[in-house]
Amino acid sequence: MAASSRSLLRVLAGCQRQIFISSSSSSLCPSLNAARQHPVRTYAAAAAAAKPAKKERKVEKGAVKEVKKEEKKKKEKQKIDDTGRHKPYGLTAWAPIDDVYVVRHYPRPVYDADVAVDMLKSFQKLDFTPEDQPLFIELKLDMKLEKKRKVEPFVSTVHLPYPFKSDLNKVVVFTENPEEARVATEHGAAIVGGAELIEKILEDEITADFYLAVPDIIPKLLPLKNKLRKKFPKSKRGSVGVNIPKMLQLFKSGHEYMVERDTYVYTQVGTLDMAKEHILDNMGVIIQDVASHKPAEFGSLIERAITSSKTSEGLRIRYEAFLQQEEKEA
Repeated sequence: MAASSRSLLRVLAGCQRQIFISSSSSSLCPSLNAARQHPVRTYAAAAAAAKPAKKERKVEKGAVKEVKKEEKKKKEKQKIDDTGRHKPYGLTAWAPIDDVYVVRHYPRPVYDADVAVDMLKSFQKLDFTPEDQPLFIELKLDMKLEKKRKVEPFVSTVHLPYPFKSDLNKVVVFTENPEEARVATEHGAAIVGGAELIEKILEDEITADFYLAVPDIIPKLLPLKNKLRKKFPKSKRGSVGVNIPKMLQLFKSGHEYMVERDTYVYTQVGTLDMAKEHILDNMGVIIQDVASHKPAEFGSLIERAITSSKTSEGLRIRYEAFLQQEEKEA
């Protein structure tokens, strides 16, 4: 009886142990059918969400740039109108009341051309400088055309009514026609020849102020293009043509000027000891020739004109009178 009771207790103890193990394993190991919580990769979603934000920033930056560009354009286009003001914008007054004053505090005076020439002559007497010193004119140009087009910098030769050089220019004429060579020699050409002159020019055995040519010989002169550069014969400059006497008449005593620094013409118009009327005539020829290089429908080519001698200050002049004179003559 005692043995049977012991065996029963062992069975009950084993059952309890089995029940505890199964209950603990079921609580530790969930069923396969239970819903699982998968790990979430938050960084991928964050990156995807950040992309639109970056695009929005780019758009914002672009918009800011456009606004700045518009503001700059407005500032550039905006011109201050001093009409009716008691004094110019940013300056002290319209004109000084004393003989001694700070120049930058007042508008720069603009003189008639004849008055400016008289002033330069008086400066020469006060400064005891040479009477025959050269007289110059500086023109600031507006080269803009429609849209992004502009007038290309140019070189031009004009015949001044009152030349100030004592020596004639040395002119070379390229032609292989014996008759044309004879005409060129008779009208004052320094050197006349054909392709045989190319080697001598390249070796600096021949130098000249101007080089003229007939149209037929231009293809043979291409080796001189880099050597002569702006002096190379061109039809636009009038140095290529069939009328040799007319070309020689212009270039022997002609005055050459060119556009420098893209928008400036700085050239001599005479000497200070010349008569005032002669200086003004030379000045008018140059101003009229410069203005002819831009179509009238795009406005005036000249923005500002300043004249000066070699030792004097520059005086701003009214150039419009020369252009009006040309219109009256036309």
